[in-house]
Amino acid sequence: MKTAEQEAVLRSVRKLIDFWQIEAHELAGIPEPVEQPVVSREPSGPKYRHPITAQTWDGEGAQPPWLREALTREGYTVQELRLKDDETSGA
Repeated sequence: MKTAEQEAVLRSVRKLIDFWQIEAHELAGIPEPVEQPVVSREPSGPKYRHPITAQTWDGEGAQPPWLREALTREGYTVQELRLKDDETSGA
């Protein structure tokens, strides 16, 4: 049994097929949508650390408030807060 939403979609599709005069054999060549595989990845670890509070950020997503404040109010530079490669692997 189809839901009301499914019935409404089928009516819409039928109307479009009639309007555009699409024939069944024309629909046969339409490829099925392919689902993209979900890629899981290892957490990257912190890339930035506040030297006093030790708060960290992995560099993904929005900048955390502590980082914005450190850059704008506390006078730190991005280079001063960025961890070196050897520090990121051990964190």
